[in-house]
Formats: sequence, structure tokens, C-alpha cells
Amino acid sequence: MLLFDTFKDTIFLKEDSTLEKQRDALNKLLKEYSNREDIVEELYLINKGIAGEKEIKYQLSKSNIGMYVLHDVNLQNADLKAQVDYIIITKVCAYFIECKNLVGNITINERGDFIREFVINSKKIKKGMYSPIRQVEAQRDVFRKIWESNIDGNVLLKAFKKYYGNKNFNDNYRVLVVTANNETILNTRYAPKDIKNKVIRSDALIRKIEEDIKYSDRNLWLGKKEMESWASSLLSYNVSNDIDYYDYYKSKFIKEKTIDNDNLKNKLINFRKERSASMNIPAYYVFTNEELDKLVELKPKDISELKSILTPIKIKTHGNEIINIIKENKWHIV
Repeated sequence: MLLFDTFKDTIFLKEDSTLEKQRDALNKLLKEYSNREDIVEELYLINKGIAGEKEIKYQLSKSNIGMYVLHDVNLQNADLKAQVDYIIITKVCAYFIECKNLVGNITINERGDFIREFVINSKKIKKGMYSPIRQVEAQRDVFRKIWESNIDGNVLLKAFKKYYGNKNFNDNYRVLVVTANNETILNTRYAPKDIKNKVIRSDALIRKIEEDIKYSDRNLWLGKKEMESWASSLLSYNVSNDIDYYDYYKSKFIKEKTIDNDNLKNKLINFRKERSASMNIPAYYVFTNEELDKLVELKPKDISELKSILTPIKIKTHGNEIINIIKENKWHIV
């Protein structure tokens, strides 16, 4: 029991996020492949995610409760992986939080189904969505497997087992879905009680934590050092994320198929044959065999790169057609 509860700060033990890296990679890709709607759409969603997480961070920062916060935690157990937007450690419990910054309104019906309504081009769209409750519960389940496999070999976890043992796991590691778009209307009127209490707006997050603390057993409250140790223990399970998001998104959106050199060479030979016949000139006036090999090897992308291979007169007479052949056959973007 805490006789003097003086710890009121919000301490972020981990603040960084991969969303910024994803945003930067998408912006770089968009500069290279402009007007790609799929990239623009992905970038829009990433920016919404960043805005949502910043809103939650703002709400947590201005609280006066006393907590430790881990942002963007990556957990892994064997082949199971989970990315948790926020883990919040308070004197009563830890919260696994899934942030949703959705456009439109969300209704949760009596079966616990999530239904989203939004407008696109003046057309009202109503569709179901994967339950974010199940999503964050799955994230917690990954951690539970890690926790169970490590508890016997971890002195700190064994010390906490009295309060945070298997029987009380779900109560001590709670899940919340937080909607971060202040314009979103969240309708939980007919939602089952166990789901209704787990889905809240960002501006109600602190009030929810305060209520959980208010109705908890003060004899089980943790002090600052215990909370910090607990948070540090959770952070120790975070695995580094070394993904090159530029390469990841390029492979996702830009599929390049490079043709083999023999195929390109045959196309250029056919062009030379047709060009020499139509202009009634020798084939080497279009390009020589040596120049042909350089075209296949270097694959110039424009006239400026062609200058190192062909003479000015050949470039003026045949350059644009040669570049078009290479461009059309060098890759196919889908």
C-alpha cells in the first residue's frame, strides 16, 4: 500500500515509431513514381496513423496520474509477431492499446461487430471492419506466450507473480482500442458490455484510467520504482525493426521485370534491319555491332546517356526510337 502517492508524471521509456520511417520511404517513392494512387493512399493511411498516435501521446502527456509509456513495441515469440501501438504501465495494471484514426463513424452492434460509415464523392459507404478488439487481444496473446516462457527464468517476473500471475493475466494486462479522430462518432449503445468498456475515444482515455485506479484495491498499488521495473521488463521484449521500408514498399507497389539482354538485342537488331531498309542505308549507319553491344549493356534512359554510345548524326536520326525501344522493354511497372 502506498502511504504517500507522489508520483504523477508521465514518463516515456520508448517514444520512437516506425511510422515516420514508413512515411519518409513512401514520400521518396512517390517522387520517383508520381501519380500512383496506391502509394498516395498508403501514405494517407500512414499519416492518419501518425496523427492518431500523436493525439494519444498528447492525452497521456497532460495526465496527472503517474505512468510509464512504451510506444510502438514490437514483440516476437517464435513465428508469432505483434506490433503494439502503446503499452501503458500504471500503479494498477498495464494497458495494451490499439490506436485507430479512422475517417467516418463507427457503430458496434449487439453481436460485437464493428461497422464503419463514411462518405466518398458524396456517396455514403457502410461496411464491416475487422474487430480492433480481436487485433489487440491477439497482440496481448503473443506477449502472454513470451511471458509464460520467461517467467520461471526471470527473477523480476517471479517477484511480480503474486500480483501478475497466470490467473490474473487478463486483468493485469488489459486491452483498449482508442479512436483518435475527434470527428469520429463512436456508437456503442448496443455493444456487449465487455466490448463497450474496451473501446473509447482518445479524449476519454485518461478518465478511463482514472476510473480503473479509483475502483482498484489500494493495497495492491505499485510504487514508482516497481512501475519502472515492470515497464523496463516489458521493454526488454521489444525486438528491433531493421526493415528497409523503401525496399519494402517498392517491392509491394513497383514490380519491375527486367528483360534479358538477348531479348533486347533481338529487338534492336530488328529495328536496325527495318530502319536501314526503309531509309535505304547500310545497317551500320543505324548503329554498328559494337554500338549495339553497348546499347544492350548500358541501356541508356535518355538522349543524354545515348551520347556516349552513338554519333550525333545517329542520335539525331534514330535516337528517340532507340530510347523508346529500351524504355518499353526495360521494365514493366504494375
